[in-house]
Amino acid sequence: MHEDFGTDIGAAERMVREWQERAAEKAEKFGRMQQRIEQISVTESSRDDAIQVTVGSNGILRNLQLSEKAGNRPMAKLSAEIMRLVQAAQAKLPDLMEQAVADTVGLDDPAAQHVVGRAREQFPDPPEDEDEPRRPGSGVQEMRFGIDDDEEPQQRPRPTAPQQRKQPPAPPRRRGPDDFDDEDFSSGSFLR
Repeated sequence: MHEDFGTDIGAAERMVREWQERAAEKAEKFGRMQQRIEQISVTESSRDDAIQVTVGSNGILRNLQLSEKAGNRPMAKLSAEIMRLVQAAQAKLPDLMEQAVADTVGLDDPAAQHVVGRAREQFPDPPEDEDEPRRPGSGVQEMRFGIDDDEEPQQRPRPTAPQQRKQPPAPPRRRGPDDFDDEDFSSGSFLR
């Protein structure tokens, strides 16, 4: 009975030592995965290279470069193009993260699957190409002023008879020196 106790302790020690080695190896792999993911960045440029954006692995804009050609664009188009490029760069992040996870930890690990799954949830699909025509109801809504020739003018309601305006209340009347009662001490001491 005493001998079995010694072998059981040895087996338990080996099991703890193996568990510690696996945990250290896994921690080292996850550390390498984290370093690889943190180093990821994606740069996208407009077709004419007037705009260049770079986003980090967290999807945040790290750099924005505008050439002189970018200044010739209307502000609305410039801002829309910048946002399109940022979204296009962000859309590439999940695949790059998945590759970093596969190269370090492996895609079978549940924690690694969670990292990749969160990246796919967090970052948008690539935006439509800028040359594709916009579908009605998508993107920025236009404001129109005046009447278009192809639209019928809207009938405005005719004004009704003018309504009688209510007179504002009269301001309070200021009291004269003789309007005060016995309890008013404004002209003398309140101490009697």
